[in-house]
Amino acid sequence: MKKALLFFAGVAIVASLSSCKKSYACKCTTTVGGSSTSVTSGTFKATKKDAEDTCSGSAYTTGSSVTCEAVKQ
Repeated sequence: MKKALLFFAGVAIVASLSSCKKSYACKCTTTVGGSSTSVTSGTFKATKKDAEDTCSGSAYTTGSSVTCEAVKQ
């Protein structure tokens, strides 16, 4: 019983020390007249939700279709 408790305590310590923030980049795809081009920006550290919010804020429309998504580096 003590070994199981010690094991779960060790797992809890490792989980609490690991960071939730990972390296992400925004990958934006532009589509004009049926032709697509993808560009990936520099990396930044963030949680998955923050990275998705940041990248979706990069999307814009000016006569073409631009979609951006967060990709883990």
